[in-house]
Amino acid sequence: MKLPFIKDTPLKVPYTTANVIGMLVNRLSSMLEDLADNRPIVVVCVGTDRSTGDSLGPLIGTSLSKYRSPHFELFGTLEDPVHAMNLDDTLLEINRRFHKPFVIGIDACLGQVSSVGCIQVGVGPVRPGAGVNKDLPPVGDIHITGIVNVGGFMEYFVLQNTRLHLVMKMADIISLSLFTAIANHAHLITGAREQTAAADNS
Repeated sequence: MKLPFIKDTPLKVPYTTANVIGMLVNRLSSMLEDLADNRPIVVVCVGTDRSTGDSLGPLIGTSLSKYRSPHFELFGTLEDPVHAMNLDDTLLEINRRFHKPFVIGIDACLGQVSSVGCIQVGVGPVRPGAGVNKDLPPVGDIHITGIVNVGGFMEYFVLQNTRLHLVMKMADIISLSLFTAIANHAHLITGAREQTAAADNS
């Protein structure tokens, strides 16, 4: 039995944790389970490939694009990133194309030394640009962030000098976890529809 308040409590887990993917899949699945099956899932991966630390989002987007999944729409890849210059237009496009989209916002962020390498999942939007004092629109009904480096001093320089290894490991974990949770959600919806159809025909 899942306690109802668990999914409202932010999850913060180091990427090196033994069962990190299982923990992320469980939390993301619980956040999707009450989602109406007619709401499209839209994943928005914010960031730029011009900065190592800020490339977490586009790396995740590129990984997710390889699945070619029909169960979610994707914005933000290495080839076609979503960043400060086009974020407003991207959000307008999403709301124009989709009816009541359920948006999952993904971004890199900076934090305390002890939190570097942690992946966070929570209810509510991600706030892109907050770490570098940019005023950008919030993104997402829920958010996933990866703490890629230390914040509080010379943020642009810190993002430029973030280890690519760390960013890529976190991107692999987040993309696999999110794809698995969405696929599980789609499978449950399909099963429920089939049961309903079978009941109607009996």
